[in-house]
Amino acid sequence: MDIYIKPAKKISARGKVTIGDIADVETSHDIAKRIKNTKILEVTEDKCYLVSVIDIIAKINAVFPGHTINNVGEIDTIVEYDSPKRHPNTLWLWCKVAVVTLLLAAGSATAIMSFHSDAQMSKVFENYYYIFFGEHIRNPAVIHLPYAIGLAVGIIVFFNHFTGKKLTNDPTPIEVEMSTYEKDVTDNIIDTLNKNK
Repeated sequence: MDIYIKPAKKISARGKVTIGDIADVETSHDIAKRIKNTKILEVTEDKCYLVSVIDIIAKINAVFPGHTINNVGEIDTIVEYDSPKRHPNTLWLWCKVAVVTLLLAAGSATAIMSFHSDAQMSKVFENYYYIFFGEHIRNPAVIHLPYAIGLAVGIIVFFNHFTGKKLTNDPTPIEVEMSTYEKDVTDNIIDTLNKNK
């Protein structure tokens, strides 16, 4: 009989960890239930553990010898210690949000102003005004205001958020980068744990 397993890339657990905690198992109901309840590991310390698909296959073979086991998931699974949840300090959380917001606003404003200064946007706007209206004016507001509004709209559309709501169902650039970062960190932890094995 064929047994299909699909291990996850990363899980959080504390205490007894079973195959069912790490992987989805597909086979007949009785066999799947026994496999899912088979202990694979005991998580007692605050560190990362590595469970290879070979470890899972060895445990299944010990309980059900002679079955064909097919892996359709990850090769290695990281098991992180699931520390007890603490109540967050709301004041500290809001202080961190305020500091990050100020830093991002100052950094963004500096970057935009540096670009405009470097590209001499005020001269460009003066030239546009001369082309369309035939007279020289310093800092024409009729061009600066639509540009500023367009810049804000462009940023909102690019980051796909406005007042906490997404404009589309697509992931934002920050979500994509965070996902890539988390994948890279997980891969690095797996490589490190494999080297130390």
